[in-house]
Amino acid sequence: MAVFSARMPAVQNTAEVSTGGLALVLLAAALGMVAGLQAGGRLAHPARLPTLLTGGAIALAACLAVIGVCRSLESLLAAAFVFGVAHGVLDVAANAAAVRCQDAHSRPIMGRLHASYSLGALTGAALAAATAHTAHTVLFTGVAVCAAVAAGATTAVTRTLAGPGLDPVHNPAAQGMGEHELSRPRLWLLGVLAAATLLGEGAAADWASVHLHGLGATAATSAAAYAAYSAAMAAGRLAGDRLTSRFGAPAVVRTGAVLAALGLATGLAGSTIAFALLGWTAFGLGLSVTIPSLITAAGPGGPRAVATVAVTGYVGLLAGPALIGALATLTPLPNALLLPALLAAAVAALAPKALENSTS
Repeated sequence: MAVFSARMPAVQNTAEVSTGGLALVLLAAALGMVAGLQAGGRLAHPARLPTLLTGGAIALAACLAVIGVCRSLESLLAAAFVFGVAHGVLDVAANAAAVRCQDAHSRPIMGRLHASYSLGALTGAALAAATAHTAHTVLFTGVAVCAAVAAGATTAVTRTLAGPGLDPVHNPAAQGMGEHELSRPRLWLLGVLAAATLLGEGAAADWASVHLHGLGATAATSAAAYAAYSAAMAAGRLAGDRLTSRFGAPAVVRTGAVLAALGLATGLAGSTIAFALLGWTAFGLGLSVTIPSLITAAGPGGPRAVATVAVTGYVGLLAGPALIGALATLTPLPNALLLPALLAAAVAALAPKALENSTS
């Protein structure tokens, strides 16, 4: 995903697609992902997880390679849509498998699993930057081959996810965790909190560097804002499992959300490059444990519950940057960026209710 996003200008130039056309391509990928998340929720029975994981990863890799050779808007739209579908299916399958693994371990591991996504994003972005002078077709094909080979190599391991050893009946710590135990109001609350959190992630991805640039930062320093945010999020997720084991998910998520809200608000109010960098770093660190904890809390409801939280969350991720952009036309950008800080404060207030009795 990071390679796809970072080299999108090259895709646009090669296919001679206008800015409006590129927006349609990104919309097609987003719509495909929503469709994939919904399909994944229906298909992600434990017995199907190995197939969905391996097949979804290989399909995602193949679509990346196809996007690299597309030379028209029509082909890009089709490839981007299927790319989104594969991403959505893989997302649900991976999270459903992660919940099963965590239940079997009887201790929080979700944060470290989500940290691998953050580390993958950092690695992909760095790889795209390091190969900036290489044709994107070569990069996409190379990454696709590596990803497909890696997915194939893990087939023997992913088969164990369908085994009886991970079923609640064989795992006393996970007994009683049927789908009926997750009420609809609580499920939607988890989804709303995911949307609020991912709106902040989208804001960081699309507006952090713009914020720094507006303060007079160089291009390199401006780009460092999102890098600092991502690194802090990865570090927080790596440490989050231990903190969650010790203090419980409600307390850790609430404390992190308070840090995110205060950190970003302070960074925006400081009006200096140093304060802004610290603010975005604190924002990433504070939000790092929220999504893993929300997915864990949705886990007892089964793959469909995980998919519901994921779909609702991605609405925030997709709509957030545009919403902030609209607000920025009415008020200075730092004021518009207070929205993610306010939503982080809301997460802090509502997290204990949403995460009560959470297994992590």
